[in-house]
Order: sequence, then C-alpha cells, then structure tokens
Amino acid sequence: MAKILVTGVMGTLGRPLKAELVRRGHDVWGLDLQHQADTQYFRADTASYRQMERAFEQDYDYVYHLAAEFGRINGEEYYDTLWTTNVIGTRNLLEIQKKKSFKLIFASSSEIYGDKHQSILSEEIPLQQSIIQHNDYAVTKWVNEIQIMNFEKRFNSPIVRLRFFNAYGPGEFYHNYRSVVCLFAYRALHGIPYDVYMGYHRVFMYIDDFIPTLANVCGNFVPGEVYNIGGEEFRSVKEMSDLILKHLNMDDSLVNYLPEDKHNVMNKKPNIEKARKAFGHNPKVTLEQGIPATVDWMRQVYAGSIKSR
Repeated sequence: MAKILVTGVMGTLGRPLKAELVRRGHDVWGLDLQHQADTQYFRADTASYRQMERAFEQDYDYVYHLAAEFGRINGEEYYDTLWTTNVIGTRNLLEIQKKKSFKLIFASSSEIYGDKHQSILSEEIPLQQSIIQHNDYAVTKWVNEIQIMNFEKRFNSPIVRLRFFNAYGPGEFYHNYRSVVCLFAYRALHGIPYDVYMGYHRVFMYIDDFIPTLANVCGNFVPGEVYNIGGEEFRSVKEMSDLILKHLNMDDSLVNYLPEDKHNVMNKKPNIEKARKAFGHNPKVTLEQGIPATVDWMRQVYAGSIKSR
C-alpha cells in the first residue's frame, strides 16, 4: 500500500478522504492549520515553506493537495489570505515536490471555467479558448493550474489536476462561506433569510459518490492529466432550495429571489466521462436522496442552536 499525505485533512473533503484511504490499507498522514493529537499529523500553514518542510522530512508516494481558501465571497472579503494560501502555498508544495519526487494530486475547481457558457464543459476548454474568471477564488485556482503546467513542462513534475463540481453532504460544517447546500440548509433550519438566484443551474455531487472516486486517483495516476469530477443531475439552484424547504415542511417566506449573481456564471455542467473511465466515477445519489440526508445530519449537529432559536 502507499504512503500518502493529505493537506487540508481537517476539511470537509479531507476528513472523509483520509478515512477512506485508511480503510483501504494506506499509510495516511495529514496536514492542516489546527493543532491535533494525531501522531500522524502535522500542523503547518502551506504558505510557510519552513513549516511545510517539517512534514516532508519523511517521504510519501502521493500527496493530495486539498488545503486552500475556499469560496467566492470568502475570496473577495479575505483576498490577501486567499492569494497567499492558494498561490504561495501551492508554489511551496511544487518546490518541495522537485526535491522529494512524490506524485501530486491537486484539487482544482469548476470555477476555473469562468465565463464559458457551453452546454457541457470539457477539460480541454481552458487551453483552447480565452477565459475570464469572475472572482478571485476562480482566478487563484486557474493560476494554480498554470503553475502546475509550468512545473510539468520545466521539471517533469508528476501531477494530476481534478476540477471539483459542487460536492455537498453530511460533514460540511456551517460558516458564511460554505457551499450553497450547506448555506441554505443551515439558514432554513435556523430561520435565517437567504438569497436564491433565479435561472442558475449546477450539477450537485453527493459526498458518498465523490470520496471513493477521489481515493481511486492514486490507483490510476497518469501524470499530466486533468479530470472533471462532478455529478450528473443538472438542476436549478431554486429546485435545490425547494427540496430543502419541502423536507422541513416550510414555505419560501425566508427566501429572497434575485436575478443575477455578479460573482458567478449561470450554468455549469461538466463532461465527466474521463473520470468515469479512469476512476470508475459513478454518481448515483439524487438530490431527492441527498438533501434529506444532509438536512437531517445538520439538524442533529446543530440541535442546540435550532432549539434555542
């Protein structure tokens, strides 16, 4: 089995990914910002080369680089942290990879597709057409991919890029910059008004469909490849909100319907055939199944604050 490091291991995706890799028999180590009691864990800021070096005093076969500042609005309001963590942090890891020669699996984002409005987004689009991203988070993720392609060309660095599309599900704890399902579910449960942009469509990918695919990448690692990892259901953001409210037996009086989100594009639907063939990616959980499971998990986790409301 492989020796693997997961950066951002305490995050929404890092925790279940580590658990799945351990379940498969891998020797898994973690790196994140918090202090932890785990003996196979490093407390480090990816933007600090000195701190990162400590984690690489030992060798790894694979590194999953999930650590990043996440989210569009977060990236606007904390742009300095966003650029430092995402761009300097990724460059630090690429420099370390030159010395240590591990295989790198990089978490990119659907946001890199920016203003492209094709009915289906395929992996080659960014290198064939000019793209303007609508927010700093998207820009940093595309900068990361350019950094990676440069290191692949200059140093033959073995790297795979994965573009994630709207993962959701139990395990995502709420704050104001989380994903849209988490935001809507938490606010509905607590009676907090929220905005829904009309006419916007996304694919939604339940976390139990996503994590096995992510864990499969190290088993079929092809340097230089890039893959869309997303769901198949192309649904409106309003439909998703309606399912949350229906499960809670609520009307939409909390919802403020708006025509445009200037930070984002209206429709994003990926071609996921490469991931299906390479990693057996097979999203099955529908929104009608995933939304109730997510809402019920949040209702249990936040029972105290819901009750006090």
